[in-house]
Amino acid sequence: MPKSRKRKQQVEVDHHPKPPTKTPKTTKETPKDPYPNHARPTREECVSVRDDLLALHGFPQEFAKYREQRLSSQTSNGCDAAVSSEPSDEKESVLDGLVRTLLSQNTTEANSQKAFASLKSAFPTWEEVLAADSQSLESAIRCGGLAKTKASCIKNMLSCLLAKKEKLCLEYLRDLSVDEIKAELSHFKGIGPKTVACVLMFQLQQDDFPVDTHVFEIAKAMAWVPVGADRNKTYLHLNQWIPDELKFDLNCLLYTHGKLCRKCIKKGGSTGKQQEKESEDINSCPLLRYCK
Repeated sequence: MPKSRKRKQQVEVDHHPKPPTKTPKTTKETPKDPYPNHARPTREECVSVRDDLLALHGFPQEFAKYREQRLSSQTSNGCDAAVSSEPSDEKESVLDGLVRTLLSQNTTEANSQKAFASLKSAFPTWEEVLAADSQSLESAIRCGGLAKTKASCIKNMLSCLLAKKEKLCLEYLRDLSVDEIKAELSHFKGIGPKTVACVLMFQLQQDDFPVDTHVFEIAKAMAWVPVGADRNKTYLHLNQWIPDELKFDLNCLLYTHGKLCRKCIKKGGSTGKQQEKESEDINSCPLLRYCK
């Protein structure tokens, strides 16, 4: 009988969730590649596309500060360890970066920047944002579009964060692994894979590859994913195939190119004068030679 009781207890324990354990940052626990037999992009393709876009655009200035922070993070452990002559707002908090990314959804960069500046002007602290009534919060970010949805998402996220951590701060994420960070941020309603990936890449200096509309369309045009792939599966696939050390530069360049050039993602066949035009466009859009 004692043996039988022990077996029963063991089975019950095994069916309970295991307590969370600290995962080394090198451990890969991300979902599997949805297209394991689609062996693209190759490392050579990634390097070639990066070099072509660097030659065409140079490195985008809007992402230069994040690039410097990544280099700095390789030689320093603390947030305040890096010495810089840039303005004090250069080192953006994780929470600021998350909300800034939320406000950038479905709008232009200029409008999202205005919305974030307006939000910070109306409510200088996150405690004030959380305490504000919904209508006031919506008014502050209205210029960024989808004010009602975004205001609700921000308030929900702040409320959940306060309940969980007893303070409105996400700096603790800096000490977690990539998979732990994804798990933490994904608990907040309205925070999707692209937003999480942006925070990972920009604020936390991790190797991740966000897939926004521009990157998604170009990846499909270059056949880096199978026909019919959606954005979430494209994100999972590209993160498996693009080498970590190339992800940041390549992502920033593809995003920038997608905003400036639409030639490489036009669909449909072409004949006659259209073919001649495409031949001329190769010089202005180097990605056309990768597109099928």
